[in-house]
Amino acid sequence: MNINTPSVDVQPVVFNHPSFMGHEQVVFCHDRESGLKAIIGVHNTVLGPALGGTRMWAYQSEAEALRDVLRLSRGMTFKASISGLNLGGGKAVIIGDSRTEKTEEMMLAFGRMVDRLGGSYITAEDVGINTRDMELVKSQTDHVTGIPVEMGGSGDPSPVTAYGTYMGIKASAKFKWGSDDLTGRKVLIQGIGHVGITLVKHLSEAGMEVYVQDIHQDRIDLAVTDFGARVYEGDYADAPVDVYAPCALGATVNEESIERFKCSIIAGAANNQLRNEVTDGALLQSRGILYAPDFLINAGGLINVYSEIAKYDRAESLRRTEKIYDTTLEIFRHAELKSITTHQAALEVAQARIDASAKLK
Repeated sequence: MNINTPSVDVQPVVFNHPSFMGHEQVVFCHDRESGLKAIIGVHNTVLGPALGGTRMWAYQSEAEALRDVLRLSRGMTFKASISGLNLGGGKAVIIGDSRTEKTEEMMLAFGRMVDRLGGSYITAEDVGINTRDMELVKSQTDHVTGIPVEMGGSGDPSPVTAYGTYMGIKASAKFKWGSDDLTGRKVLIQGIGHVGITLVKHLSEAGMEVYVQDIHQDRIDLAVTDFGARVYEGDYADAPVDVYAPCALGATVNEESIERFKCSIIAGAANNQLRNEVTDGALLQSRGILYAPDFLINAGGLINVYSEIAKYDRAESLRRTEKIYDTTLEIFRHAELKSITTHQAALEVAQARIDASAKLK
């Protein structure tokens, strides 16, 4: 009897992936009972164990989730390096709507998956995940940070992420306009999650005219009611503002949006803001738009959760996060001196530290 089997494309979906750039591990996790579907990416552990948050998002496809975790984990490598932390880069994504599909059983299952990696990956919270979720993960593994203060942890890292982003915006203003006084300047904050709402607070108090966008009406209402923000209804790229601060998902800075931007500065907390870090960075530079590298100015949260490993308190986390201001100015000057994009300059500085450590090992 002849059995005809259909031809199958067996090309690797990971090693040939455009966003696969030397990752050490990519782990696909599934738990039938809880419905968990997750991917953990460990990009680099030269400087230390890979630390990075877990994001839960209703991805349109598994391919989209894979792309996100690969890009995010690589970004964490450079974030840790440029911040002077003895950490590598990793990230995890859970596929699903955090508002309707997340369960305690799912988070417990995820904790067991993290534990099986034996410490090569340390997790924390990210979009769609909160400190209660980290409590559940902590019950299954010691390889977790960002747990509640009452459990001996550093607590929610979001306020520190927002504070570092605020420092980056002030430094950008200093470099672009000669002063970090933000009074009267206009900013559009896209994404009013835990980080975004705290950034709204900082920039409102600094005297900026704050406009907001978010897919959830309750978050917009909070920004308007508590901080006097205004709602921007149009496309973000057309907003007549001085600063665009992306604080949601990445890739909003791309060939199409760059052509339309009215802003002078792009500085926000979102990861992987550039769809193509080479060509988009160059396009921004040609238009005279100053870009604050995301993995530099959003590093406050990582600095905060690292405190659980390095044993320093929230006050020290904030002090170290304030240094983002000076580092951002140094990166801008480095880019100007070498006639390269600010993103390239930040990558150079971060990679140099990784390479130096690799040689010692």
